[in-house]
Amino acid sequence: MTDATENKRRLTGTKIGTVVSDQRDKTRTVAIDYQSQHKKYGKFLARTAKFHVHDPENASKNGDRVEIASCRPISKTKSWRLVRVVEAARNEN
Repeated sequence: MTDATENKRRLTGTKIGTVVSDQRDKTRTVAIDYQSQHKKYGKFLARTAKFHVHDPENASKNGDRVEIASCRPISKTKSWRLVRVVEAARNEN
């Protein structure tokens, strides 16, 4: 296979979101904002989906932008894993 097809296959099933909770060990809650259109009225609505993500090294913190990918079920609610931290959160001191 070529490099382009390998990268394309690897990137399917990935999402980019913001870490909203890092209180649990090896688990993060990631919120992904998106827009959906109302079926009848056509208005665009802002929606948020939350995913429980497996982070084995505890690499991400609250406010970080992260890339997640779907994987096998790790627990009852976790079927996503952390791929990388896209952008670290800014420290407001």
